[in-house]
Amino acid sequence: MQAPALVIFDCDGVLVDSERISHTVLQSLLAERGVMLTLEETIERFMGHSMIRTLELVEELTSAPPDEFLPVFRAATYQAFALGLSPVAGVADLLARMRIPYCVASNGPREKMTLTLGKTGLLHCFADKMFSADDVEKPKPAPDLFLHAARCMGASPEECVVVEDSPTGIRAARAAGMSALGFAAVTPAERLVQAGAARTFTSMSSLPDLLGPACGGS
Repeated sequence: MQAPALVIFDCDGVLVDSERISHTVLQSLLAERGVMLTLEETIERFMGHSMIRTLELVEELTSAPPDEFLPVFRAATYQAFALGLSPVAGVADLLARMRIPYCVASNGPREKMTLTLGKTGLLHCFADKMFSADDVEKPKPAPDLFLHAARCMGASPEECVVVEDSPTGIRAARAAGMSALGFAAVTPAERLVQAGAARTFTSMSSLPDLLGPACGGS
């Protein structure tokens, strides 16, 4: 792969190890409302979606009004983050080695990104380069968020590489005309490839070689 002009990271599951925590909370809240899903089923149904879409899916399953469910889910999730959230293994070292521009673009709200990146000690790496679905009309899988991030960072879409861990994010990257690399720590690699990932990997130590010398690879 030719060295990109910009690397766009997803946040949850790529920079911070939050996916299993937040989906365990969601699984528990759904069970309280009579919807019994395994953790794997919960992840498959909800992972990568914006909060608006997540609440729509919850309402379809439980009839719980979004304005009642959201504060309960958010409070429980943030409490769980405070107890057990950590950066994805190898991310801090990866960011320290990066020699080209990078940013984060998440379907989550800016408030959540600030909390999780702050909790894991990564917030200083993303000063003035955090982009949220709050910033655009349509969240992933629409291309809007990635195009917005590239435009703000001064890169053309074809020069960008997106690092994502969900099919929703991979599809958004491809819709934006960007290359996508799939981090297959939670989602099976084949699902990421089916969504359009050029390559997949399971350890952040493998990413520099996929991105090239400017990112610390060989």
